[in-house]
Amino acid sequence: MAKMLELGGLVLIGIMFASFVGAFQPTVEPGLSPLFWGCAGVALTIIMYRKFKRKREEESE
Repeated sequence: MAKMLELGGLVLIGIMFASFVGAFQPTVEPGLSPLFWGCAGVALTIIMYRKFKRKREEESE
């Protein structure tokens, strides 16, 4: 599961970069794309989930 989250996060970061520079939607000002903010939100959720899971594992030991 951890490897899948890492790969998913890497893909999301790639999509975020491409949408930030305006590669997907050239008519929308770069950095303001909903695709960028959606990927950023999901990447943040993955980071928070992994931190919560790691903290829970440390408490159980």
